[in-house]
Amino acid sequence: MSTILSLRDIWVEYGDKIVLERVNLDIAAGSFVSIVGPSGAGKSSLLRLLLGQEAPTRGAILLDGIPLRAECDPDRGVVFQRYSVFPHMNVLRNTLFGLECAQAPLIARLFGARRRAAEEEAVAMLDAVGLRDSLHLYPAEMSGGMQQRLAIAQALIKRPRILLLDEPFGALDPGIRADMHALITQLWRDHALTIVMVTHDLREAFSLGTRVLALDKRRHDPHAPHRYGATAVYDLPLTKRVDPDITIDDERNNMEGVA
Repeated sequence: MSTILSLRDIWVEYGDKIVLERVNLDIAAGSFVSIVGPSGAGKSSLLRLLLGQEAPTRGAILLDGIPLRAECDPDRGVVFQRYSVFPHMNVLRNTLFGLECAQAPLIARLFGARRRAAEEEAVAMLDAVGLRDSLHLYPAEMSGGMQQRLAIAQALIKRPRILLLDEPFGALDPGIRADMHALITQLWRDHALTIVMVTHDLREAFSLGTRVLALDKRRHDPHAPHRYGATAVYDLPLTKRVDPDITIDDERNNMEGVA
């Protein structure tokens, strides 16, 4: 698979605090990368870099070999742990809004044939995430799982090449979480997405990912803990193999202590 994202000697520093240091990664198109690590290891900082919410202090991020601009663009979509939906809009309007902003950036409204086409596209996306029968509900009338399905529809409606997930299922009950795992796996395959997901759940990381990346500090100074940043301490490519001697639990045991 070809490389879609490259990180070259990435550092993130806030004043004298170093959050990330010497991060070098190549992310293949179509992969599902799970990022784990202890709290404060820079997982969310790395995701913000990939989203374009901020720029690295040092180093370069390349998208298709071209330097990534520190701004959000349609190539990248994001789903957060807390449901990033508009409470004053119903399901259809929430999903339609992204298309209106993209196609009519000055007024964020479409009319006539363009609006009908956009509504058809939004309904198709909502059907894909299991919300076809909930078009006119408002977020306050929906469960947490339904709201997260809506957030995924919002992210995917603009057809991003890369989907960034920041603990997207952490607030959900176990049964709903399993349903969401099945949904995101199906959408990843159907839409040929590249996914980068931050999670604290090792089982989730291994069951969904084609690659598990662990961030942590290689160097520690008890007198100045802020002077060293985290980097990739484990980088495990996964094959969904059937091997009686090597199991997901074996691989999880190798990662014990990093999440």
